[in-house]
Amino acid sequence: MTASSVRPVSEREARRVAEAAREQVWHKPSFAKELFLGRFRLDLIHPHPASAPDDVRRGEKFLEKLREFCETSIDSARIEREAMIPDETVQGLKEIGALGMKIDPKYGGAGLTQVYYNKALALVSSVSPAIGALLSAHQSIGVPQPLKLFGTQEQKDAFLPRCARTDISAFLLTEPDVGSDPARLATTAVPDGDHYILDGVKLWTTNGVVADLLVVMARVPASEGHKGGITAFVVETASAGVTVENRNAFMGLRGLENGVTRFHRVRVPAANRIGPEGAGLKIALTTLNTGRLSLPAMCAGSGKWCLKIAREWSAAREQWGKPIARHEAVGTKISFIAATTFALEAVIDLASQMADEDRNDIRIEAALAKLYGSEMAWLMADELVQIRGGRGFETAASLAARGERAVPAEQMLRDLRINRIFEGSTEIMHLLIAREAVDAHLSVAGDLIDPDKSLSDKGRAAAKAGGFYARWLPGLVTGAGQLPRAYAEFHPPRHRDLSPHLRYVERSARKLARSTFYAMSRWQGRMETKQGFLGRIVDIGAELFAMSAACVRAEMLRTTGDHGVEAYQLADVFCRQARIRAEELFSRLWTNTDELDRKVVSGVLAGSYAWLEEGVLDPSGDGPWIADATPGPPTKENVHRRV
Repeated sequence: MTASSVRPVSEREARRVAEAAREQVWHKPSFAKELFLGRFRLDLIHPHPASAPDDVRRGEKFLEKLREFCETSIDSARIEREAMIPDETVQGLKEIGALGMKIDPKYGGAGLTQVYYNKALALVSSVSPAIGALLSAHQSIGVPQPLKLFGTQEQKDAFLPRCARTDISAFLLTEPDVGSDPARLATTAVPDGDHYILDGVKLWTTNGVVADLLVVMARVPASEGHKGGITAFVVETASAGVTVENRNAFMGLRGLENGVTRFHRVRVPAANRIGPEGAGLKIALTTLNTGRLSLPAMCAGSGKWCLKIAREWSAAREQWGKPIARHEAVGTKISFIAATTFALEAVIDLASQMADEDRNDIRIEAALAKLYGSEMAWLMADELVQIRGGRGFETAASLAARGERAVPAEQMLRDLRINRIFEGSTEIMHLLIAREAVDAHLSVAGDLIDPDKSLSDKGRAAAKAGGFYARWLPGLVTGAGQLPRAYAEFHPPRHRDLSPHLRYVERSARKLARSTFYAMSRWQGRMETKQGFLGRIVDIGAELFAMSAACVRAEMLRTTGDHGVEAYQLADVFCRQARIRAEELFSRLWTNTDELDRKVVSGVLAGSYAWLEEGVLDPSGDGPWIADATPGPPTKENVHRRV
């Protein structure tokens, strides 16, 4: 079977597989879910949740140890130059317990909360994003997290102590012809007594080049006694038949140990199966509910670094008689970086605290944090490069060679770019969040637009929907956002007034819900094809969530006496910037070029504009667009290395 001959999957089957992997029921409240429904539940996030004193002491102690290691034992310039994390650096991370930050102490881990795990990732990735990616892939989506959530006690006893101290793990889902559409998954795990025989090829296996343990998603064929379906397994990299065929290289994260892994008749004990057969995708998505928080944590850390460099450089660099920061064209960029960094930290800290408390369902909040963090961090890094001018485009090594501070601004831009693709691209995150945002509507009215449902089913759905909307729609007409004194506690003496921003969030949440309802009424079954509209709906929700988090964080800092006045200033500026972006998105819901864009795309695919490509040469040469992923024995040298 070649990559081009992967079993064909219809659009309907692909949707069915994705839908089956979703968590179908909401057992706990969700601030973001309510926001998309037009209900501003400030009580779910305010007062801001706080860490327990013991968690703070344990977390701060570990951060102190990690900071010392980062300052003395990580050579970020060497990692960038050699495109590899030195073995002694990885060994040092193991010795200080960085592999087990999230693992329970009874298995040898540090037992950090989500809040302090994210603080640790932000710290270490500020020195080396490649190390941040290694630690995150190992703990956020690698073996420890799915075993924590779904593993048996025997699996936890066998693997977690190894993951806490010695063994690096990786998560393997993507294949050469399988990205965000898991229905096409080609890797198979065929039952054979008390084992499974694993065959297939996995692409972009972060940590795969150095991993000792792998979480592998494979398709189990249905047979007598076997339900089958996409299933998760823990696989020992040292097993016969496991080959790392290539160490991939990228524009950024040059120290990333990312490869192509081939499985040829690998015998995996049935005892290594995580959960039942067919539960693999649900396990993967549930793992990502909190696993996604690591990436925006590192993005927030990047924002802090961008702010530091922008502040120091723009004060030192003078043009036309004054520091460049005093020129409005540069100053607005610095203000954007400062305000957005404050908001990103607010978003990640709030979502992490909620994850630790476990009172709320944060699947949408975590997804919004990933989406918003990756997009805004990229913009901040781009603005930093612009502020630095030619020096922003020059490498740190070149700057140092001619006697200037080795500021890796261009590296930061390159390193951050992958975050808009990692763990769900921006486009996929839009669709994922949009699906959750309209879940309440589909739960009551989905059968009305399902072509496979009978007339009687549609009749029952109509009655159910009528009752829901009779209660829901009147609540979208008026609310606290129209009351001049609402949220007055966010206007303390001698502080900026944040209450208008919260009133705006409340009004906008209702407007967002009305817009979603109108769109569903207008497009019905075609709603899922309106990806431009859905993306804007989600982006508006992200801005509203970030505004809410920023205001709540500012008030929390005020009550704790920790830079309250300054926090209120940053929250006020951020909210004003966010409101401008949200209003533009609202206007683009109905005034856009989506329909014209679709026509142009059809023309491009039909070759109608091929003449526009004349006058250039393509240096990429020949070769298939998608590499051959035919199962079979390896044809290349195994480049796996144990650290």
